[in-house]
Amino acid sequence: MRTRLAYGDDGIFVEFPDDRTTVVEPRYVPGLPDEEGALLTAIRNPVGSAPLRQLASPGQTVAISVCDVTRPAPTRLMLPAVLRELGHVPPERVTVLIATGTHRANTPRELEAMLGPEVVAGYEVVNHDAFDDSTLAEAGETSDGIPITLCRRWLDADVRITLGLVEPHFFAGFSGGPKMVAPGLAGFGTTMHLHNAARIGSLRATWGITEGNPVHDSVREIARITGVDFALDVTINREMRITAAYGGAPRAVHAAACQASRQTAMRPVERPYEVVVTTNSGYPLDQNLYQAVKGMSAAAEIVSDGGTIICAAECRDGVPDHGEYGRLLREGRSPADLLERIESAAETTHDQWQVQIQARVQARARVLLHSSHLTDEQVAAAHLEAADDVGAAVDEALGHHGPGSRVCVLPEGPQTIPYLSAGP
Repeated sequence: MRTRLAYGDDGIFVEFPDDRTTVVEPRYVPGLPDEEGALLTAIRNPVGSAPLRQLASPGQTVAISVCDVTRPAPTRLMLPAVLRELGHVPPERVTVLIATGTHRANTPRELEAMLGPEVVAGYEVVNHDAFDDSTLAEAGETSDGIPITLCRRWLDADVRITLGLVEPHFFAGFSGGPKMVAPGLAGFGTTMHLHNAARIGSLRATWGITEGNPVHDSVREIARITGVDFALDVTINREMRITAAYGGAPRAVHAAACQASRQTAMRPVERPYEVVVTTNSGYPLDQNLYQAVKGMSAAAEIVSDGGTIICAAECRDGVPDHGEYGRLLREGRSPADLLERIESAAETTHDQWQVQIQARVQARARVLLHSSHLTDEQVAAAHLEAADDVGAAVDEALGHHGPGSRVCVLPEGPQTIPYLSAGP
């Protein structure tokens, strides 16, 4: 069975044994025949809100939060559609904010690719910086005491708009929606509270759950307290084409987009598999090892205890070098030691949530990584095993687990979230 795995820009093909392999993919939904028309309809006929054009007057300032380069969001279509509806507002009164969270700033070339050169030339585009206190402002606190610090340009705007891509998220339930406010535009301290070990360690901080998820509950509360005037959320397919678009009141819009995503991305399987092969959905999602933890987490949903996960992620940007993820991994003696350190620490450390989830996955299964850009030494320093050849690694793992063992392949990684149909 020859199967294409999403990997980098072009993918890779791997041979799997026909009689022992199950391939699980999202339910395919074709892209909308008129994407721009669908966006316009969502903007002009919104859910629970006045049309966008009526929400902003020429004398008001507008801030628009959009995804950064780590998300395959169709911002290049979404943002111009919104800006056309705001054509009565002078461009100098509109700011496009890149919701980087604690990620690196996007480069000028990336911004042009994401937004289009016309937008970059005609509007002020600002990379959010969670670490620069001069760009932040306080906005109260949540009901459970999280101090809310957000991008000052966002809080000072008269009209606030979010443009989100909704897909399952490994600890926030779903992306898009209120995540475009926090952690997207949050200060470092707020993000540390949102990502502390207790929240990340909750059984409800996982794929597909928003209500009762301590991470998403707090994210949603921050967006409500600080205010979003209009949300535009979309879902996409493997060709990165828009499959659904919803505009209007933030909570209703996000709920509708989550339901659409849940129906396509979340797939039941009958039993765990001894071997699970996953990806991180290709570029830009597999640009570094930090992001690839999401693919490992998706595989962990259906791997047998003591099983093997093989993750194919290009990692062209390395571990990466910025942030604390790599340093934290190097400081631990083993995944179990890392988990103990994180769960017993008095304070939250930047990127510890990714290490925590990776270590939790490794508590269940052996994890191998195939990457064209990481050395064997870098892979070993991350407490993973290098797999030069995915097919050979699968054969070795099946041999180790015995003649009755089977392999499940997730060619699109966390674009497919499998779950045990007999489970809770």
